Amino acid sequence: MNTIDKVKLAKEASIQLAACGTELKNRALEAIAVALRAESAAILAANKTDLAAAEAAGLTGPLLKRLAFDEKKLEGVVEGVESLVKLEDPVGKKLRCTELDEGLVLTKVSCPIGVIGVIFESRPDALVQISTLCLKSGNAAVLKGGSEALNTNRELARVIAAATEKTGIPANWLQLLETRADVNEMLALDDYIDLIIPRGSNAFVKYIMTHTNIAVMGHAEGLCHVYVDAAADIEMARKVVVDSKTQYVSVCNAAETLLVHEKIAPSLLPLLANDLREKNVKLLGCEKTRAIVDMEPATEADWDTEYLDYILSIKIVRDEDEAIAHINKHGSGHTEVIVTTDDAAAEKFMSLVDAADVFWNCSSRFADGFRFGLGAEVGISTNKIHARGPVGLEGLVIYKWLLKGHGDIVADYAEGRKHFTHRPL
Repeated sequence: MNTIDKVKLAKEASIQLAACGTELKNRALEAIAVALRAESAAILAANKTDLAAAEAAGLTGPLLKRLAFDEKKLEGVVEGVESLVKLEDPVGKKLRCTELDEGLVLTKVSCPIGVIGVIFESRPDALVQISTLCLKSGNAAVLKGGSEALNTNRELARVIAAATEKTGIPANWLQLLETRADVNEMLALDDYIDLIIPRGSNAFVKYIMTHTNIAVMGHAEGLCHVYVDAAADIEMARKVVVDSKTQYVSVCNAAETLLVHEKIAPSLLPLLANDLREKNVKLLGCEKTRAIVDMEPATEADWDTEYLDYILSIKIVRDEDEAIAHINKHGSGHTEVIVTTDDAAAEKFMSLVDAADVFWNCSSRFADGFRFGLGAEVGISTNKIHARGPVGLEGLVIYKWLLKGHGDIVADYAEGRKHFTHRPL
């Protein structure tokens, strides 16, 4: 089946899916969880095929780690699906109710966006998270995963679609695209797709934005910083920096640049450098940093680099203002962290730093839909639109205005026979 046929089917399914009640959607999610466990052998076998091909093609360690989908990851995504069942349905919520006049009532109600196209990296767990979030929020999903995970994605999509169809969810709500050509075709289908969420490099997201008329919720690169203030607790700073950088290096919420106030740098950096090197992190430093700890020099390009690897660039700054200016110039608007015991410094940082997520005394790795209690995420938006930061269920709905009257006409108001009350209900 070609791309346009798949997308047309998703569009047709989206109309029926939008009307599906909470009980049906939750029953479908429970069926997905059961089916994923029951079909685990086929899914894991498909992933072994993908991993073998990736290794033969020379994929590096962090990329292979993303691609790997073992029993632990499978159980993790199943638990994520089960947690979605417990979350409130974002569809059909009354957001506002206003009496325009007696018997003429306007209600603002949340509703699905429609058909959501998501282009994501070679992480099979992302397919499960994205598709189930779309289902719970009443949206049809057109998904294109990384080509390295093709066999795994096929199995996952097959299992999920079959499980939901048995419960009464409209068929064809989930469509899987497989080639780069499919993506280019998808970008032209603005009559059928309502929103595209691209997950990848900044250049990739910009390419998508400039080659489609469809609304784009951009998740560009995650160039995240940790700033250690002069008033930081050194032991706390060591823990937060190490976790932000090394807990999982190949993800968008891992720290890529460390900024250190010049007053705390001499006491902190030798200890922290040892901590990071024990985790096999390669350190790149500015001239002031290298005067304290021996390491390779950082170039100007390093301040704009998302490594997704065991590499960290370090810069010593004069004060908090320089740290904030550096972040707002070089950051991607994803997640930024300050470590300090100074409340005023923290409040200033959190107010002036321009990012979707701004944290105080905690790891950047908390920037995640599941950890936020959103039931995983379809992506992290660095845009300034209706959804920003981790995009969970609430970011996958929009709203409509419902007006109920009794033969009311505008002429009565235009000609002064009636008057609006505009009374909140």
